[in-house]
Amino acid sequence: MKVSNLLKTVIFGLFGAFGVSCVSSESVPTAKNIDIDKYCGLWYEIARFDTRFQRGKYDSQAVYEKLDDGRIRIVNSAKNSDGKRSSVEGIAYAPNTGDYSKLRVSFFFPFYGDYYILEVSPDYSWSIVGGASKDFLWILSRTPELPEDELSKILSKARSFGYDTSKLLFNSNLRATCKK
Repeated sequence: MKVSNLLKTVIFGLFGAFGVSCVSSESVPTAKNIDIDKYCGLWYEIARFDTRFQRGKYDSQAVYEKLDDGRIRIVNSAKNSDGKRSSVEGIAYAPNTGDYSKLRVSFFFPFYGDYYILEVSPDYSWSIVGGASKDFLWILSRTPELPEDELSKILSKARSFGYDTSKLLFNSNLRATCKK
């Protein structure tokens, strides 16, 4: 897969950011008993904390696919300000065998970052994801939009984990801003 210089810059920024988060002493809770087969599939980004590697992007999506060896293939894509979708492929693994709540993810081998599933709905229709610190937060859904009452419950849950949800950038706002 050909990766543009801009995308490479984004990827390096991602790992620089994750490298900082890995040394944090903050404690981040994770979900229990993640069924990775149910978790795999297409996810839409509803909201996120601002990150260097996603700046100027909107309509982000991620597709997770479990491989025969237990690792997870990830394809992340997003639209740029010109409306064109770009993507990057990565791989993830569970360092604690069978515990898929804490994954190590690489989009540029040999550099890995943390991907923590903090909470997932019982029907796997939404997920709250973070890193090893509280510097990263994503709200993901199986649909491009969430009902307001459900989103409100998810935000409350993220706040209960100690996240400042006022820092979230919502895709609906990013879409309007990035298209200008």
